[in-house]
Amino acid sequence: MAAAEAEYESVLCVKPEVSVYRIPPRASNRGYRASDWKLDQPDWTGRLRVTSKGKVAFIKLEDKVSGELFAQAPVDQYPGITVEAVTDSSRYFVIRIQDGTGRSAFIGVGFTDRGDAFDFNVALQDHFKWVRQESDLSKESQETDNRPKLDLGFKEGQTIKLNIGIKKKEGTSRSRPSGTGGLGLLPPPPGGKIGPPPSPSSTVLPNHVTPPSQQPSSSDILLDFSPPVVSSDTMAQASADLWEGFNSAASSLPPQQQQQQSSWVQF
Repeated sequence: MAAAEAEYESVLCVKPEVSVYRIPPRASNRGYRASDWKLDQPDWTGRLRVTSKGKVAFIKLEDKVSGELFAQAPVDQYPGITVEAVTDSSRYFVIRIQDGTGRSAFIGVGFTDRGDAFDFNVALQDHFKWVRQESDLSKESQETDNRPKLDLGFKEGQTIKLNIGIKKKEGTSRSRPSGTGGLGLLPPPPGGKIGPPPSPSSTVLPNHVTPPSQQPSSSDILLDFSPPVVSSDTMAQASADLWEGFNSAASSLPPQQQQQQSSWVQF
């Protein structure tokens, strides 16, 4: 699968108009200058196509109509010696082309529009950025594979002990404090019934001596049946109070009835 993907060729960039120039040898290490070329007399014009196969990019110069390959420059690093920008313009580059026999030559390539030159540059940068990322991931995976793996399995005769905490349930027969007096009551015995609380009158107080009950004597019982002794003054007062009621009632009657009443009293 990996080999098939490496053989697959993808297109990175296509520009329909490009000019090719024969350039003089580099005079110094300061770089190439497009002003030294005959820019108004290109040696060849055609189409430029940038492709990639695996980690290698290819700059292909092709005929506009037939698509026949004019020259090809394999690029394995960018920026590098295969593709180099000139020092006096952003639209011209120097590339190193190679034929099937391994021979190479340097030619000048120019774009009419600056946007086409920018796209050409970005296509190469993006491809080799991806190459660096793939290389970093491959190194990380190799380092991971080379690390000693942890053996987390149990050895022969090895055991493990687990301590599982169990919570105990609290008892439900705890004594509850009474609401009054602050005295706690003991729980009833199993199967027993709780009786009513003692009445206040029958409560036995500590350190209290109950006096003996006194029985009435026979003489006291006979005295209860004797009539009460009433004095003469008391009887006279009661009689006066009785007739006083009649007198007060007669005074409230009309004069004719009062006369009859007085005659009746006199009788």
